[in-house]
Amino acid sequence: MTEMVYGTAPARVVEPVIPRWWRTIDKVTLTSVLLLMAVGLLLGLAASPPLATRNGLPPFFYVQRQVFFGILGVLAMILLSMCAPERIRRFAVLGFFVSLLALMLLPFFGTDFGKGAVRWFSLGFGSFQPSEFLKPMLAVFAAWLFAAGREPNGPPGQALSLGFTMLVLALLVIQPDFGQAALVAAGWMVMYFIAGAPIFLLLGFAGVVLAGGYTAYHNSEHFARRIDGFLTAEVDPRTQMGYAQNAISEGGFFGTGVGEGRVKWNLPDAHTDFIIAVAAEEYGLILVLFIIGLYATILIRSLFRLMRERDTFIRLAGTGIVVVFSIQAMINMGVAVRLLPSKGMTLPFVSYGGSSLLATGMAIGMLLAFTRVRPQGEIGDMLSRRVHS
Repeated sequence: MTEMVYGTAPARVVEPVIPRWWRTIDKVTLTSVLLLMAVGLLLGLAASPPLATRNGLPPFFYVQRQVFFGILGVLAMILLSMCAPERIRRFAVLGFFVSLLALMLLPFFGTDFGKGAVRWFSLGFGSFQPSEFLKPMLAVFAAWLFAAGREPNGPPGQALSLGFTMLVLALLVIQPDFGQAALVAAGWMVMYFIAGAPIFLLLGFAGVVLAGGYTAYHNSEHFARRIDGFLTAEVDPRTQMGYAQNAISEGGFFGTGVGEGRVKWNLPDAHTDFIIAVAAEEYGLILVLFIIGLYATILIRSLFRLMRERDTFIRLAGTGIVVVFSIQAMINMGVAVRLLPSKGMTLPFVSYGGSSLLATGMAIGMLLAFTRVRPQGEIGDMLSRRVHS
């Protein structure tokens, strides 16, 4: 009888997963990421063969590995970008504790590969760097604690987030990996600021970080050597920094030409930490500006989308991920032009590195999931309703 009077309820049409994903995803950010990976492969073809030759390997050994891990990174990025924020949160919380446990085990089972810092697990067929995976997981985990702390009768989210962050910083300093520690601290401070932290607390945390840097300088030969090298007026042309600066100046605006660069034969880390020097030498300022533009596009597009999101957890988690991603790119390029001390940090999606490619793919996958279009997700709609009510 009810159906005769009111009619049958319309059937709910469920949009397939992939069309809905493609309609709501930030296509500009996705395209920028794929372009960065293509640039990384292009530069890998130039920078990797000299290293492979020195190590007695086939010329394109490292390029093939970069392609393999790049494909894994893209698959992880796409799969995670299809997930709902709640599923991302559960995945990241579990991933954080797994990565934290791996970081705790590094001093006992890790290796330094002759670089003076125990940052990797040697797996025989490759290596695994826990800190690369910990960074995005910590951003999502901290955002969850911040958001939960705002709920009525919620946990002390700010205190818990600070405690876990300090634990991570301590474990990174033990390696020692002061660059990753500074990156984690900077990302957390940005998230804490957006969460409404009092300015004096942020200043206090910054003071603690500076005090830690002062202590590290006087107690760590590894740290002091890098700071002294950065502050020295003259750069030894036989050091990595010297080779990188010379390559950048040689490249000029248009570069020396494809395959004509020399820095890749002198720098042991030309395919990782100093990949931007290879780009500047062979392709010139044009390619460097293109790379910077891609990173700026990802940062700006993501922040503008997150500004319209009314869910506190999504806003904070997405901001934490994209800020850490962008600061890491800035640090890598800043080191190459001697604006910052040497950090031993990869250029996201461009440098060679299995852990870096896979972890960054997962990070951007979570970011794309957070920045997808949601009908109820824009804070502007909520504010306009309040004004008109």
